Amino acid sequence: MNRTLPRRLGGLAGLVSGTFAVAVGVLVAALFERPSPIDAVGSSFIDRTPTWLREWAIDTFGTSDKAVLRGGIYVVLALASCGLGALSTTRLSRFVLGAAIFAVLGSAALAERPGHGFTSHLAPWVGIVGGIGAFTVVTERWRELWWDRRTPHESRAPLGWDRRRFFRTTATIGAAAAVTGVVGRAVSTRRRDDYAAAVPDALPAVDDPGTPLVDESFHPTQPFVTPVGDFYCIDTALSIPYTNVDKWSLSIGGLVDRPLVLTYDDLRQRPQVERMITIACVSNEVGGRYVGNAVWQGVLLADLLDDVGVRPEAEQLFSRSIDGWTSGFPIEVARDGRDAMIAIGMNGESLPFEHGFPARLIVPGLYGYVSATKWLSSIELTTWADDVGYWVPLGWSRLAPIKTQSRIDVPRSGERVKAGRHRLAGVAWATHTGIERVEVRIDEGDWQEAELSRDVSDDTWRQWILDWDATPGEHRVTVRATDRSGYVQTSEQRAPAPDGATGWHSRSFKVED
Repeated sequence: MNRTLPRRLGGLAGLVSGTFAVAVGVLVAALFERPSPIDAVGSSFIDRTPTWLREWAIDTFGTSDKAVLRGGIYVVLALASCGLGALSTTRLSRFVLGAAIFAVLGSAALAERPGHGFTSHLAPWVGIVGGIGAFTVVTERWRELWWDRRTPHESRAPLGWDRRRFFRTTATIGAAAAVTGVVGRAVSTRRRDDYAAAVPDALPAVDDPGTPLVDESFHPTQPFVTPVGDFYCIDTALSIPYTNVDKWSLSIGGLVDRPLVLTYDDLRQRPQVERMITIACVSNEVGGRYVGNAVWQGVLLADLLDDVGVRPEAEQLFSRSIDGWTSGFPIEVARDGRDAMIAIGMNGESLPFEHGFPARLIVPGLYGYVSATKWLSSIELTTWADDVGYWVPLGWSRLAPIKTQSRIDVPRSGERVKAGRHRLAGVAWATHTGIERVEVRIDEGDWQEAELSRDVSDDTWRQWILDWDATPGEHRVTVRATDRSGYVQTSEQRAPAPDGATGWHSRSFKVED
């Protein structure tokens, strides 16, 4: 029998014990309906990530950036567990100290999340206790602890470890970790399914419909109304906050005369409006896909503000998400006649969870990072000095009007097409200003005015098409838009930070005989 566990096997013991600790933590969080410590740590990491790194992650991984981050957290935990286990083969206190540090980090991250309480901190600490217990069992350190208590100091004998027993115990703990993880995921999935089943099948009747019929055959590839499944999802939430609709409420307070608390049923019973509105993410590069057009149903913000009575000193409408994300925009924006709303429906159905159920803000003309709060939990009327939205301290502009932009959808970059008659197509938007004209240039030729789709409203994009007789060779298509204010889209190329990208969108392709 060997007297000391080799470090390489200590690393294996640490990995298995760390996995068990994470699985137990996830299960405890699921049982108490609290955020997973893994997600809390990931959210804290996102909160502290420099702007350049966020932009790089979005550009590189797109909407998979959070999955990559979560995977990275698991990799770091696995490596740390291995290293800690390897260093603790002769001294259990090292593993206990290292594990406690991870528990503190997880608990601190959870403390930053909204609504945290005692039960929020159970997950990391119970998980760590389970991990320490697993490590003592796998490495047989429990035998030394037992021996130290039972044997007089002068008669102690160094205890060894048994290889066969080590691998048998390791496999058992590993299986227990797998089962615990599966059970934790099953609990979370079941609760998520229960919440989804409680979502009303139908939206309340619309009191003020404002959605005209559109020609979905105008554009060859892009529907005028973006299907929910194709609509972009950009947010800071590491996991979607699934909400019990029966317990959810929205508070409206701050610098108001009559604070208000609304349940989901309260919102549904208020006068409903329906509007087709194009929204865009400030991270959208020139020609990017982080823009979409949908039919939104909900309650006008202006009506709610009239009900609560806004005090004269209030300057901004500051909103908060269930997961703690915040944004703020000038109160005037909600009262200048535009259809800013608390939306509960999207394309004729209740909001999907990934798009903000039970309710979200939709504000025509502003980028989402200052206005489009999903999973809405509170609205405060405040001054600019009192509260600052999530993105502003990170270098993004406080005011964020959506810039006039246009995009080419057909042809694709690098595409090979046959000579002859072809239809170029795309979209253009200048939300709450409106698109007046779209022009297209082939190579370095003259600008040609494109045909535009029906003008639904200033808050909705317009599709454009241009038929062209393609000649053999390499070609480049460029597009620009002019909005209703007379502004012609600038050719100056600028990155999204700090208030939206600018520049003309171009695509190169080849025409063959």
